[in-house]
Amino acid sequence: MKNLVSYLIASITGSKEFEVEEKTEGDQIELNVKTKKDIIGLIIGKEGKTIKNIRKILSIKATLEKKIVNINVTAEN
Repeated sequence: MKNLVSYLIASITGSKEFEVEEKTEGDQIELNVKTKKDIIGLIIGKEGKTIKNIRKILSIKATLEKKIVNINVTAEN
């Protein structure tokens, strides 16, 4: 999942200035994306459409792997 999220965000933003942390507990996967404030707007998108679509793509892969996935995006200081 981490590789998929990294690929999607790098493709959307055209930048590699972000970090993805993956925590797995049983069948639940939590992904935390930390990035700069100027890039976070590209990841979230207008009205949150981009992050919603990233979540949809992740949920498809998670369903195939019988996992539950959650993604959070935060800005670094």
